[in-house]
Amino acid sequence: MAKTSTAEKTPDTAPAPNKELTRFLSGPEKASIILLVLGERYGGPVWEALDEDEIRTVSRAMSRLGAVTAEAVEALVAEFLSMMAQGGAVTGDYDRTEALLSKLLPKDKVYSLMEEIRGPAGRNMWQKLGNVQDQVLANYLKGEYPQTVAVILSKIRSENAARVLSLLPHEFALEVVNRMLNMEPVQKEVLAHIEETLRTEFISNLSQTSRRDSHEMIAEIFNSFDRQTESWFLAALDERNREAAQKIRSLMFTFDDLAKLDPGSTQTLIRYSDRDILAVALKGAAPAMKKFFFQQMSTRAAKNMEELMQSRGPVRLKEVDEAQTRIVMLAKELASKGEITIGKNRAEDELIY
Repeated sequence: MAKTSTAEKTPDTAPAPNKELTRFLSGPEKASIILLVLGERYGGPVWEALDEDEIRTVSRAMSRLGAVTAEAVEALVAEFLSMMAQGGAVTGDYDRTEALLSKLLPKDKVYSLMEEIRGPAGRNMWQKLGNVQDQVLANYLKGEYPQTVAVILSKIRSENAARVLSLLPHEFALEVVNRMLNMEPVQKEVLAHIEETLRTEFISNLSQTSRRDSHEMIAEIFNSFDRQTESWFLAALDERNREAAQKIRSLMFTFDDLAKLDPGSTQTLIRYSDRDILAVALKGAAPAMKKFFFQQMSTRAAKNMEELMQSRGPVRLKEVDEAQTRIVMLAKELASKGEITIGKNRAEDELIY
């Protein structure tokens, strides 16, 4: 059957959609195909009408789309009763998604969206270095020229650079600081050479030799258990491997460990917390934990929190566990962003997870 022109097609004469070709596509995938077909010129108004969450959802689906056959595109267009002169095969990938978004959205928003979609594997060299253990990075940099180290530390986050500097030999670290103070703009070629060296000699070797500690992995899993399940597993593990159970306990970060936060970090956590969730978490907390949190609130805020806790009435233990877990996860998220510091004690800055 010959294709008709755009002018000849109407919703009444559009071909019946072949649902077999599109029934396995999710809503965001269908939307991303339509937007790829529309392109920049005709799709612009659609993108502008989407809110940020919708843009993120569609962008993620588009970047993972891969090749879509012409038949599937035509069937999808027919399904939406769209008017299209001809169906064409489209390919969705990171580059096409980023290129299209760059023409429709501000540069910083496009960067943020694509970084979120790519995840850790897509981050640039300097962001990857920020995820390397400080001691591991310091050990590698000890064998480099001070000028090279100065360039590297100037490119990573200041908090990471500070920790690495503190782990370098004092004289060497001081020389690096002097080079950083007097550093001129680095030529693009030099920077590219340093990045390539880091990629081939450090990051690649690190990925081949590093292995995540199994105790840390289990501790993170146990942190997500409800109280009853966590207790059962730890008790059972105590019987089979007491040493491993003790190590896992030492690595676990619980709601009670929030008492190790300094006052500033605690106040930041309270400010970012949902009041209802915090109220439930504190309702099931030990008296010492309630007192700890109340001490970081104003008198009025503490009174309001107590009233909110009382107004909730009886709550199930499961609700308390879930609320406390959400507060702990929030604390970890804030720590990863540098908003707060989670230490083994208030005198240390070392992260415990």
